[in-house]
Amino acid sequence: MDGQAAAGSPAPIRRGYTTGACAAAAAKGAALLLITGEAPNSVELYLPAGFHHRFELTGCERQGDISATSATIKDAGDDPDATHGAWIEATVSWLDHPSIEIDGGTGVGRITKPGLPVPVGEAAINPVPRRMIMEAVSEVLEEHGAARGLRVVISVPEGEAIARKTLNPRLGILGGISILGTRGVVTPFSTEAYQASIVQAISVAAASGNGQLVLTTGGSSEKHAQAMFNELPEEAFIQMGEYVGFSLGHAKAYGFQKVTLVGMAGKYSKVAQGAMLIHSKNAPVDFGFLAAVAAEAGADKRLVQEVAGANTASQVVDLMTEAGHLDFFEQLCRHACMQCLKQVNGGMTVEMVLITMKGRLLGRAEIRG
Repeated sequence: MDGQAAAGSPAPIRRGYTTGACAAAAAKGAALLLITGEAPNSVELYLPAGFHHRFELTGCERQGDISATSATIKDAGDDPDATHGAWIEATVSWLDHPSIEIDGGTGVGRITKPGLPVPVGEAAINPVPRRMIMEAVSEVLEEHGAARGLRVVISVPEGEAIARKTLNPRLGILGGISILGTRGVVTPFSTEAYQASIVQAISVAAASGNGQLVLTTGGSSEKHAQAMFNELPEEAFIQMGEYVGFSLGHAKAYGFQKVTLVGMAGKYSKVAQGAMLIHSKNAPVDFGFLAAVAAEAGADKRLVQEVAGANTASQVVDLMTEAGHLDFFEQLCRHACMQCLKQVNGGMTVEMVLITMKGRLLGRAEIRG
C-alpha cells in the first residue's frame, strides 16, 4: 500500500527530532564544509534511539579557511513542540589544539541556577546533545585526517522568543532555548518529555534550598497558587499536569518536607478517591465516592442522593456550596492528603487546597505522614 494508511484508518503519527539531534547534524555539516570546502545538502547521524536518520541542511556558508556555518530546520513531527520549525545553526572554527569545544550562541540559553544537568554559567546544551555534537564533529575530523580541533557554537536565531513559551525563564535558563534530547527523536504526544520537564523543575526547586513544593495541574491553578503563597520563590511552583503520583514520588526523592497541591475539586476529587494519574480517560469522577464524602460532612439523604446522581464535579461543588456544607471540601482535602501520603509511604507533609476557577478558597487540609 506504499506506506499509506488503509482507508478509514487513522494516519500514522509522525515522529520528530530533538534540538540536540538537529544541533549535531548542523555541526557535522559545518565541519564538512570547513574541511572540504563543499557544502553538503544533508548529513546522516546515528541517533541514541538506535537508528540512522538523514537531516537536510541549509544556510551553508564558509568564511575562508577560518570558519563555516550550516543549519537545519527542526521538524518536531506531530508533537506539539514550541521549537517546531526553528532554525538551528552551528558555526565551527579551528582550534590550535586537538580538542572540541562546544558553546551556545544567539538564542541558546545560559544556566543561571543550580539543579540542572549543566553547570551554572554554561550554555544550556544538555549532556546527550553535547556528546552527539562531539561524536559528529570527531567523525568528520577523523575521516579527513585533521590534526587540529574545532570550536562549535550552536545558535537558534529565534530562540529567545521561543523560550518565552517554555519553562526556561523559571528554571533560570536565560537568553534562549535549551538544546535537549536523550534519544534524538521526539515521540508525538509522549509523556516522556513532560515528565522529564517535571523532574527538571523539581531538581531546580530543590537546589534553591526551599523546603516546600507547590504542585498544580495547569496555568490557571498555578496563578492562584502563586497569589496564595507569594512568599515562596518562583521555582517552588510546578505544573504537574495529570502526573500526581509521579510528581509526589520525585518530590520525596529530592527531599522536600512539604508538598502543597492547589487546584479544583473535579481533578483533585480523583486524587481523594486514590487516582494518581488524573487524566479523564484514566480516572473518571466517582460520584458514589463524592456522595459518601457528602454524608461524612453531614449532608442529608436527599442531598447525598443528588450528589450521587450528579453529572459533573462542578455540579457537586455548586450543590454543596449552596447547601452550606463547606466541611465537604475539607473532608475531600483530607482524603486527598491521605491518598498522597499512602502513595509515597509517608515521610513528608501533604497539604491540599481546593479552589474555584476564579481562585476562591473552597477547602484546605494538611496532614503530616
